Amino acid sequence: MTAAYVSGWRLRVVVLSVVVAACGYLLVSILTGWRGVLVGLEAAGWAGMAFALCMSSLNYLLRFTRWQIYMRSMGHRVPVLEHARIYLTGFALTTTPGKAGEAIRAVFLRRHGVDYASALAAMFSERLSDLVAIVALCLPGLDLDPRLHVLVLLSMAGIVAALALLGWPAWQVRVAAWAAPLQGRVGHLLRHLVHLLRQARRCHTPRLLMASTVLSLLAWSAEALAFHVLCARLGMHLTLGYTVFVYAASMIAGSVSLLPGGLGGTEAAMVALLLLKGVALPQAVAVTVLIRLATLWFAVALGLMALTGMRKPPEAAA
Repeated sequence: MTAAYVSGWRLRVVVLSVVVAACGYLLVSILTGWRGVLVGLEAAGWAGMAFALCMSSLNYLLRFTRWQIYMRSMGHRVPVLEHARIYLTGFALTTTPGKAGEAIRAVFLRRHGVDYASALAAMFSERLSDLVAIVALCLPGLDLDPRLHVLVLLSMAGIVAALALLGWPAWQVRVAAWAAPLQGRVGHLLRHLVHLLRQARRCHTPRLLMASTVLSLLAWSAEALAFHVLCARLGMHLTLGYTVFVYAASMIAGSVSLLPGGLGGTEAAMVALLLLKGVALPQAVAVTVLIRLATLWFAVALGLMALTGMRKPPEAAA
């Protein structure tokens, strides 16, 4: 990805595709329970939605703080306001599969001397830290639905494998030695992969791992609390423990689905888990739509505002 892909008509196509996805999402949500959504919105009120948006904003602030820690651990310092703006651009492409579109940050960070490997290493570290936090939030309520055991265990296995990969430098040396004489794209790709993992390893020292985990837990707990408050305002008598479990488990379901932004998978899991507790379908659909508007689509809106303000190609910017 180069600067050309974030300027001119390509940028307009990206923005249009996200807008179309958002409109499609809202249309499907309304058609599947528009009366319940309107009633739910009225029940949540301005105070409930404002609280949810504040908790989402806190989530983004904590995650940005973690991102800065990763970048500084790799020796990169970017002016805070500019860095925050660049970070937000990634949210514009949250609805891409696996959030891969968030790698657009790497393009804008080039003007500040940040190589692609470092930016992608920070992104990899982010995804891993998010998964650790969400699995941790899910664990206390895991017995509430045994069907999710396999899903959580697979996520835990992925975490262990990733940490083992980063903590075992010997294999990286072997791969680097094997890739050194290789020509063409394969050799180039392997060398970049080794460099990326070495950079990511610098983000996972014991001290940084502890700090990033705490920030991640606080960030995702904020959105889970917003979900609990919305459930309460819609008249659902659910414990905080259960609503946190529902939110975390739904995030895992959405991530595993690899669908853009977890669209469909997250919502289906959230509605299903609420129905298990006797919540009426209109209420379950309503609170699901509201929390996704206050989290996923709020992030996309912020990202689009940041992205459209950066039309000028990074290489041309002074």
